[in-house]
Amino acid sequence: MLNYNKLVCLGTYREFADNGLLLENPESPNLALMRAIYPQEKFRIRETQPGIFRYSDWLPVSRIIKSDGAPVTYLSTKLGRALGLNRLYVTFNGFWPEIGANMMTGTFKECEAYSVCARMPINSGTLVVASAGNTARAFMKVASENHIQAVIVVPEANLDSLWSLEDLHPCVKIIAVGDGADYLDAIRMAGAIARLDGFVNEGGAKNVGRRDGMGTTVLSAAAAIGEIPDYYFQAVGSGTGAIAAHEANLRLNACGVFAPKKMRLIVSQNLPFVPIARAWAKKSRALDPLDEQEARQQIDAIDAKVLSNRQPPYGIIGGLYDALMDSGGDVVAVENSEAREAQDLFLTLEGRDICPEAGVALASLIRKAKEGSIEKNAAVMLNVTGGGMDALARERRLIRANPHLLLKKDEDISQVKQKIMSL
Repeated sequence: MLNYNKLVCLGTYREFADNGLLLENPESPNLALMRAIYPQEKFRIRETQPGIFRYSDWLPVSRIIKSDGAPVTYLSTKLGRALGLNRLYVTFNGFWPEIGANMMTGTFKECEAYSVCARMPINSGTLVVASAGNTARAFMKVASENHIQAVIVVPEANLDSLWSLEDLHPCVKIIAVGDGADYLDAIRMAGAIARLDGFVNEGGAKNVGRRDGMGTTVLSAAAAIGEIPDYYFQAVGSGTGAIAAHEANLRLNACGVFAPKKMRLIVSQNLPFVPIARAWAKKSRALDPLDEQEARQQIDAIDAKVLSNRQPPYGIIGGLYDALMDSGGDVVAVENSEAREAQDLFLTLEGRDICPEAGVALASLIRKAKEGSIEKNAAVMLNVTGGGMDALARERRLIRANPHLLLKKDEDISQVKQKIMSL
């Protein structure tokens, strides 16, 4: 083991030894996240380690695997000046070699993929991952290049988001869910597959590897700024990245290197699909019930399709609601037109394309800046969760991924068990 890590249940505060697969406390009376406890309390960057493993002291990993990408944070003078902010820092996750950004799938989901795969014990089974697109691309790359057996489950409608720069290793298989399936359908199907013998559920937000991998964005920002940011902006579907950011903030507060502070989480969603924004407007821990047909219509209407989680870890103990409350945060609902304008602005001023969800985040920052609710000298972190994909498409050959199996969204797994096992 690289680290001897423990997990604590945030519902009961019971501690567990981390076996690399544990997702929850089975005896907790309420749904609650687990959180990793690391023996190394002081913040330290291991410069000789590849990619995000430079932060391996605060990653729940048992080994170092092949890795190249990591978040890159820089002071944005042009965009900052346009918004009237003197200390706007962009944490860029994607392809932008000129600034040292080498996430070759164009998304910060690589951070979680590297951490999850390096946490998982060798020969512990086939990892099952559900995705709306970005996570699938990241796990395809990381599992393929490290020869980790994985099944990626995605909605058929999102297959266009699946591509790679290299041919996939046979250890990675893709299952598409048809009949108009969305992300929630993919999650349900992945859960059913993970219950088969020999398969392991990746677990989404419940996996400390996923959250602490994404938390490296904040570690990158704190190291670049020399302090913990005052504000954190990100678009959310599940909110896992924002939960991760808050957890990283708490570790930085306790590490003795930076002056402790709680950065305000300002998260955003893409109208008309804004279940988190609607719940937060009422300061409710519970999401409003969603009519399935209405939810699907709303998801069809948004540009940022990856922000379409119908069952996010919002009200769970340690989830997004708690992170927003503890940080004094807020949720902003953004129109498609605002996000597109924000994407154009970033391209014009910063010179790089960013994904629609990053456009949503920037649009929320633009609105807050115009309202005057951000102090001009505050340290502001904008988490650009994906970018450089247009450049990748121009400069590299993208290999489109075809599914190895197509299932109906209401498929009885017991009827297709042999097909899945034969993959």
